[in-house]
Amino acid sequence: MPEEVSELSSPVVVTTIAELRERIREAKQAGQKIGCVPTMGALHVGHTSLVDQARQECEFVVATIFVNPTQFAPGEDYEKYPRPLKADVQKCADHGVDLVFAPSTEEMYPKPGITFVEVEELATRLEGVHRPSHFRGVTTVVAKLFNIVQPDFAYFGLKDYQQQLILRRMCDDLDFPVTIQSCPTVRDEDGLALSSRNQYLSSEERQTALAISRGIFAATDRLRSGKEDVAQVQQELHASLESEKGLALDYAVIADAHTLESITQVQAEMVILVAARVGSTRLIDNLPVSLSSLES
Repeated sequence: MPEEVSELSSPVVVTTIAELRERIREAKQAGQKIGCVPTMGALHVGHTSLVDQARQECEFVVATIFVNPTQFAPGEDYEKYPRPLKADVQKCADHGVDLVFAPSTEEMYPKPGITFVEVEELATRLEGVHRPSHFRGVTTVVAKLFNIVQPDFAYFGLKDYQQQLILRRMCDDLDFPVTIQSCPTVRDEDGLALSSRNQYLSSEERQTALAISRGIFAATDRLRSGKEDVAQVQQELHASLESEKGLALDYAVIADAHTLESITQVQAEMVILVAARVGSTRLIDNLPVSLSSLES
């Protein structure tokens, strides 16, 4: 454990699978519904909003804090990813978490893995193009966490839209008895989606990053105003971000909310997805767009 947290009395912090399973066994014997909030730490209001929803819906709330190496490609920010464990545990305490699971890499991966979980098709689009090994790492570690924690509900943010869609499909296909709860993106007052990586941004880079949410909101307004040519709205979004000095765009697309396939005409359930680099920091932002007037 990178920081000393034993002096904190609440929540209980465990670092081994055996300890965790004993606590889960006790909770299940007491008939408690278990909610799990998987995180990589560096917790912010977006994370604690997930905890708050779990607290409302479950009697026993587990937050996992683990910077998962298998979802980082070589050259990404695994080594410098923030790990303020003591502060994270305090935030968990403030929001009523019962148990924090903060394992070491050796505990989660005691030997080189030769078994992986992959969700094809959904994981090969968008983020899968730019980070080919990313989702295999995510689905594998989340599958491990679900097997360890055995939650009834698991909570993920819609900012990582593709991720929660993939995890939902994983649970469906592999019959995990876990309900995925997708929670709204939390934003700062200026519109920037909260992310642990926002702390990498300089004040100037932060101003540049605001172009992402501005572009997404503008595209949403166009779609909701009855603009039927989705390709044109997407092209305008792409062009506005491409022209932003200091921002390097990976993608800006409008897709089917369930399949992430490209669309050309408005439909009842869509999602706008953007990924871009601002300086050395890669940011993503997503916004589901629901047009209830088109629903049957």
